[in-house]
Amino acid sequence: MIKELISRIADTVSGAAPEPGDRDATLRMATAILLTGVARADHVFDESEFDKLLEIIAAHFELSAEDAAELVIAAKERADDLVSIYEFTQLLHEHLDDDDKARVVSLLWQVAYADGQLDKYEDSLVLKISDLLYVSRGRVMRLKYDAALAAGQG
Repeated sequence: MIKELISRIADTVSGAAPEPGDRDATLRMATAILLTGVARADHVFDESEFDKLLEIIAAHFELSAEDAAELVIAAKERADDLVSIYEFTQLLHEHLDDDDKARVVSLLWQVAYADGQLDKYEDSLVLKISDLLYVSRGRVMRLKYDAALAAGQG
């Protein structure tokens, strides 16, 4: 009963609940905002990180390069005004299964290592997001290790 009440309040605050067709777009945007946040966490968002972010988003969501660029630009604009990541992690937590949440964490690590090194702020943000997505710390560390190896850091 309390969960239903919280859900209704959240729907009221955020407008109507997304329609099934809008659900995918909403989840894509939430994921893109988190990915963009990680890319910018070290206060350096250079061309290599932007290109890697585009590549990851295009591949993960099966988007054209143009659609991926539009999503990244829209996510960057939303991330500029971002005060809290909670609403986005909560949305993903409610609508994704454990494997999909782990895939998101994997993408976050890939973005964090996009410039060939892991900054402490990127590391901290990915860990915070993974905690909010309720991905086990052991799985998060395996995904981090895999991303480091892929980036030539392992």
